[in-house]
Amino acid sequence: MQVTQRQYYTPEQYLELEAAADYKSEYIDGQIIPMAGGTTNHNRIALNLSASLNFAFRQQDDEVFMGDVRLWIPKRRIYTYPDVMIVPGEPEYFNNRTDIILNPHAIVEVLSKSTKGYDREDKFEAYRTIETFREYLLIDQTRIRVEQYSKTGNKRWELCEYDEEDEVIALTSVPFQISPIDLYNKVKFEQIESQSELSDSEELG
Repeated sequence: MQVTQRQYYTPEQYLELEAAADYKSEYIDGQIIPMAGGTTNHNRIALNLSASLNFAFRQQDDEVFMGDVRLWIPKRRIYTYPDVMIVPGEPEYFNNRTDIILNPHAIVEVLSKSTKGYDREDKFEAYRTIETFREYLLIDQTRIRVEQYSKTGNKRWELCEYDEEDEVIALTSVPFQISPIDLYNKVKFEQIESQSELSDSEELG
């Protein structure tokens, strides 16, 4: 993750720049950081999960939002775009802006090589400062692997891992289940393997 310039931006300046930008960036306590572009597998996973959640929520008050909706984390002064967010009931908007919400119950990030460390550590730490935040899913796009963190008490989180096709991923913050087969529908792991082999051969050359 690269900072655009080593200068301080206010949150208001960031929002103005972001509205005119051709690509999305995060804002982290004064710094603007361009977001890496997503792969087709990344998009497939986020879409598979969002579509299943949206169908499950058709008779419920919960809502699901994908990567174009911005999240404001006031205690860390961060604007970010989670891959998927689940909001219980009505979303709470920041300054009445319908593109910025404050109250996700669950957040999902599809891991990429460049951001997986940040998603597991610093970003998770920031998300935990959100009062409504109860559940965090980290989904690997290179293999079947899902890490599920569920809040069990004050400063207490439980980890469940899924890496088999016949398992059922059951959320704890909302009544919802999905199988890895459905979550990874149309994901092509062989493309990732081919790209990795190509990169290795280029390094050897």
